[in-house]
Amino acid sequence: MVSKKVKISNPTGLHLRPAGIFCQEAMKYASTIVFHYGLNGTANAKSVLSVLGACVKCGDEIEITCEGEDEQKALDALTALIEDGFGE
Repeated sequence: MVSKKVKISNPTGLHLRPAGIFCQEAMKYASTIVFHYGLNGTANAKSVLSVLGACVKCGDEIEITCEGEDEQKALDALTALIEDGFGE
């Protein structure tokens, strides 16, 4: 299991378009991928509804956790996507 904290940098947070991009990227990997937000929130990174339900805004910090055969590749890809601001 690997995890990393990242700050959401795109101005609109994880609204529909970035949430969709995030989920599409997460679904490329066999690993179980979740992220933790706020005090006790957990979201399934492969579910758009779960990601949208987290209501993550610009400046919020999330911790992505990946577990499985390709966990490091998944973590690196998702972290890069967030740090790039989803191209916004």
